[in-house]
Amino acid sequence: MNLFLMVGGLLSALIGIVHSVLGEKLVLGPLFERGDVPKLLGSTDFARRTLRFAWHLTTVLLLAIGAIVMVLSLSPLNPQSAWILRVMASTFAICSLLSLFGGRAKHFSWWVFLIIAVLLWFGA
Repeated sequence: MNLFLMVGGLLSALIGIVHSVLGEKLVLGPLFERGDVPKLLGSTDFARRTLRFAWHLTTVLLLAIGAIVMVLSLSPLNPQSAWILRVMASTFAICSLLSLFGGRAKHFSWWVFLIIAVLLWFGA
C-alpha cells in the first residue's frame, strides 16, 4: 500500500465532508435566512436550490477523487496512473493557490489542498 496516496485520498474525502457540513451551517443556512437571495430564472427558491446543489457538488467531487486515490494506493502504479496522480496533485496545488490568495490566507483549505498536492505528487 502506498501510504502517501492513502493519506492524500483520505484527506480529500475528509475536506469534502467538512466542506459540506460547515458550508451548510456557516454559509448556506445564514445566507438563505437573510431573505435577500436574488431571483434566478424568476425564482429565489430556484436560486437557493442551485446554490445548494453547486455547493455540494464540490463535496461529491472531493469524495470521488479521494476514493480513486485510495484505490490507486492499494496496487503498484503503472505509468498512466502516475501521470493521472500528478495531474490531480497539480490540480490540488492550483486549488491551494486560489484558496490562499482568493481567501487572503484566512480560509484553512489552502494548506489542506497543499498537503494533498504534496502527498499525491510523492505518492506518484
